[in-house]
Amino acid sequence: MIVAASTNTTIRAIRRKCIVTASVFRNSIEAVLTSGRTASSSRSVGTTTNGGERVWKVYLSGEIHSDWREVIAEGVREKNLPVSLTSPNTNHEDSDDCGAIILGMEEKRPNWDKIGASMNSIRTKTLLNEADVVVIRFGEKYRQWNAAFDAGYASALGKSIITLHPPSISHMLKEVNASASVVCEDPEQVVDTLAYVICGDLPAIPRDGDTFVPIADRLGKGNPNP
Repeated sequence: MIVAASTNTTIRAIRRKCIVTASVFRNSIEAVLTSGRTASSSRSVGTTTNGGERVWKVYLSGEIHSDWREVIAEGVREKNLPVSLTSPNTNHEDSDDCGAIILGMEEKRPNWDKIGASMNSIRTKTLLNEADVVVIRFGEKYRQWNAAFDAGYASALGKSIITLHPPSISHMLKEVNASASVVCEDPEQVVDTLAYVICGDLPAIPRDGDTFVPIADRLGKGNPNP
């Protein structure tokens, strides 16, 4: 272990870092959790509410470089869905340094990464195990190894998976998508999927707009002789 110099300047710097770290982490998580609750004060973040209505636990895994989580949270609020949203710690620096800040710094990068990853896994495993639905976002810019790991873990647990990514990387994710119940291209489709699964509500305007044709008219009735 590296022992930090015990000067007043260093101590003050570490304290400031810890305060900022705690504040950013708390604000990030509270924003996601709060966004999953509806405006109705009678709904809680458990499996059911006082009125007996189920609250669905949806875990949002994947890239942290865009606002897709906020878009889903806003859609959940607008549709007043009984959904509790959770996620890993989305502050990149905190997820890298949490182990070193709490337990002390390491001489080598693999050891530094190990204590941080092990600490983060407590939250990830707990929330994945509790989730009813796991949404996994893959972006074009970065290789999302953690998201791919979460997808495999969720699949092994038998969780319902929704993948979210641009069409341009569909081929690279074909095995992951094969284990998903739904494959979405944008966060709005995730919200619409949740609204349909939970409440039976479909969008007023189909994805294909005016060109949409019901299956019975487009491909014929599935059972022509009922």
